[in-house]
Amino acid sequence: MFAGDCDLKKFLVKLWNNAVDLKIKAVARFWIIYDFFYRRIHKPPIIASVDETIDELINTQKSMARFGDGEIKLVCGKDIYFQKATPFASNKLKEVLSSNDDSIMIGIADAFGDRSRYTDEANKYWKNHLCRYRKVWYKYLIKNKKYYNASVTRQYISLNDHSQGLPIYNKMKKIWENKDIVIIEGEKSRLGVGNDLFDGAKSIKRILAPSKQAFDKYDEIFKEACKFDKNILFLIALGPAATCLAYDLSKAGYRAIDIGHIDVEYEWLLMGAEKKVALSNKMVFEAVNSNGVEECTDQKYISEIIAKIT
Repeated sequence: MFAGDCDLKKFLVKLWNNAVDLKIKAVARFWIIYDFFYRRIHKPPIIASVDETIDELINTQKSMARFGDGEIKLVCGKDIYFQKATPFASNKLKEVLSSNDDSIMIGIADAFGDRSRYTDEANKYWKNHLCRYRKVWYKYLIKNKKYYNASVTRQYISLNDHSQGLPIYNKMKKIWENKDIVIIEGEKSRLGVGNDLFDGAKSIKRILAPSKQAFDKYDEIFKEACKFDKNILFLIALGPAATCLAYDLSKAGYRAIDIGHIDVEYEWLLMGAEKKVALSNKMVFEAVNSNGVEECTDQKYISEIIAKIT
């Protein structure tokens, strides 16, 4: 290949890359402008505060399913890191988000209005997300329905004010205080291991499920959960599958709460982390992680595992 051919190839590659960059910027600008007008026509959803949400969980027997950015992407048929967007997952999430059952609290991201409490990074993320997906959210939300705060389990790393984190998590512990709980979690999530998050529970049992593609085993997880008596409390941390399991278990007569990343956020709070960091003994998808999570030899944790679905 002659020198002139190399120069031409480099030029064409650079031209192509510039064209791609311009397209990305143009698309982003389009969605920003579109959302600017869209949010002035459509009112934001009604969302309870964090305290109101916790009070409802403490003082009632309601279940809770939570929606964030990942769930909405799956609704749109877009894969996320640890879950492919299957038709079953998408349709089930649509069903839950558009439900109007008073016994099931639907939590949604508290990011549609004022986001000054969030860090600059989190604020920017939600701004970009809503530019693309606000219309999807509003399509399935019921007008004038009161929603609950999905951020109730995320009260540390993305907030400017960290002073309320510990009081909030201490208050949340009252939800499962003196109760028999069953934790449904991803393998290596290990909720409460190494901290006191669930020390107040009367008893703990665990169902371990796949950390990735949990919807592939959805029916098996649900059937395993239904072997328990109705007087137990399910706490579920299994990505978008937890949203749907909390809903379906509630429909089946159980109380189930999707608690998401509560344990990871609590760990970050206790260690005073300033950014999302990996934990040596727990899977953390949001950190530059953690394929090398250590094996757990905690005998109490091991004794709590009553089923493992792979």
